[in-house]
Amino acid sequence: MAQPVKRFWREVAVTAEGGIALDGRPVRTPGRLPLVVPFAALAEGIADEWRTVGETVDPRTMPLTGLANAAIERIAPEPHAFAGGLAVYGGSDLLCYRAEPGPLADRQAAAWDKVLGWARERYGVDFVVTDGVMPVEQPPRTLARLREATVALSPWELAPLSPIVGLTGSLLLGLAVVERAIDADGAWAAAHVDEDWQIEQWGEDVLAAETRAARAGEYHAAIRFLDLIRA
Repeated sequence: MAQPVKRFWREVAVTAEGGIALDGRPVRTPGRLPLVVPFAALAEGIADEWRTVGETVDPRTMPLTGLANAAIERIAPEPHAFAGGLAVYGGSDLLCYRAEPGPLADRQAAAWDKVLGWARERYGVDFVVTDGVMPVEQPPRTLARLREATVALSPWELAPLSPIVGLTGSLLLGLAVVERAIDADGAWAAAHVDEDWQIEQWGEDVLAAETRAARAGEYHAAIRFLDLIRA
């Protein structure tokens, strides 16, 4: 196991270039690239994470730093390849798989149909919606347009989009959040219609609640990152 890194600095500053300096020494990504961000609000948010470090560095408490590292190291070198991997979610999007007709299906429709309607109009495509869990194929044009929309995003947008899509199970919800067609709380609630229904029917499991809370923390960190690059 790697030894924890102890705090060795007193002062944290944002450089004129948007870098983070610890007692004047620049912070670098794990791959030794300069941690420089072209957004003043995000740079300050990252600096605040370093300011609040206790005796040792815990990456789990520094999500903005982690997402910035990902944008610089993982995404920026091959953004189209990264975006293409995210776009694959469009082929099995949560919003296209519904329960059999009944109260749950009605609730899904209330939460999901507006997002599907927005996507139809925004990208000029249609979607195959099914009752059940058996896979269905989306039209090739739909998949192509969703890929184009994802590839068009910058590495700084793709970095938060990745956890948003992974945590909601929906590329459409992720794109809607990025394009401000739905707010963050609405997207999170839409992604958990099925889970909330099950809780209403059978009660909430303590461990499942803890897992959901942790996932919510990751989600809202990604949302904050997205908000800071727009500030």
